Amino acid sequence: MPDGRPVRILHAHSTFALGGKEARAVRLMNAFGDAAEHVVLNATDQWGALDAVDPGISVARAENAPSLTGRPGLGRYRALARYMRGFDLVLTYNWGAMDAVMARRLLGGPPLVHHEDGFNEDEAVRRKPIRNRFRRLALPAAHRLVVPSGRLEAIATAEWRQPARRLVRLPNGIDLARFQQPPGQPIPGLDKRAGEVVVGTVAGLRAVKNLPRLVRVFAAAAPPGASLVIVGDGPERARIEAEARAAGIADRLVMPGFMADPAAWIGHFDIFALSSDSEQQPISLIEAMAAGLPAMSTAVGDVADMVSDENRFAIGGEDVLRSALARFIDDPALRGHVGAANRVRALADFDERDMIARYAGLYGEAIGRPDAFGRPRL
Repeated sequence: MPDGRPVRILHAHSTFALGGKEARAVRLMNAFGDAAEHVVLNATDQWGALDAVDPGISVARAENAPSLTGRPGLGRYRALARYMRGFDLVLTYNWGAMDAVMARRLLGGPPLVHHEDGFNEDEAVRRKPIRNRFRRLALPAAHRLVVPSGRLEAIATAEWRQPARRLVRLPNGIDLARFQQPPGQPIPGLDKRAGEVVVGTVAGLRAVKNLPRLVRVFAAAAPPGASLVIVGDGPERARIEAEARAAGIADRLVMPGFMADPAAWIGHFDIFALSSDSEQQPISLIEAMAAGLPAMSTAVGDVADMVSDENRFAIGGEDVLRSALARFIDDPALRGHVGAANRVRALADFDERDMIARYAGLYGEAIGRPDAFGRPRL
């Protein structure tokens, strides 16, 4: 491979809507600038993340490409392997791209780095044995398996039987400085009055996020003057609204849909909340911490280790969430103290400059060109 030409990268995703892992992939595309050319192979027709790619970046949807979905079979794997040979590097993401990993395992191809970021509701508590076996067979094809959390690292070791030499734990990072500014963009539907407390979350409206749980907690612990804001889109919207009506808080629930650029508006929240059945290292929590917010969350993934020591009392089951919410609402000084401690933790542990440099080094190592991505743009 001659030095100096752009690295051709294939990104294989189950979806390219703008979620946490897609936002990270886009940030890396933007940071690599003209050192790379990108093609996205997507198993669905959701392409919202493309809108976040800088105009000068070379990125395209895959054309005339084999599907990532379908019954396993040698014919499909031959077609995937043939397509992947047109690239210098293949990046695969989560279970939805595992057929591409298996094609590389059986038939060879360019270097491949696989990323695992978490699970949907069907594997939130227990992974499916057949998927575990498939991963064990396929993952030796990967130059490296990248995970963001200690919880996923433990699963990869124990359940997928991945050796330490293949595993890389690489925490998520964000542009911390952007979250230090006051919010400049309103949240549609939120008319925040002086003294009002706003409890907010940012999540895809999917079953694994268990947002009806958050509605119940809010209804039980929040006074009449408080509002609940749920930012995001997805199939669970009607269920969440029904839960709010049943709990008697429909008039205090604000659901503006998807909103880009959380740095511009997350500061309207007073308390950040996560109610998920499964998370690993949620970027939305990092964003809330960088904005100086206290957080309450279910005890999922690495959340308890991510937040400040001062915030750990608010991590647990539904009863813990109710108690923590009541304390935060009743005590503005506590909110400020915990939020400030979370900001310090975010600044110390979740700087995207470190994340981008590590990914650039990892991908360069995979293709045998350690300096292929030069000095990434930050």
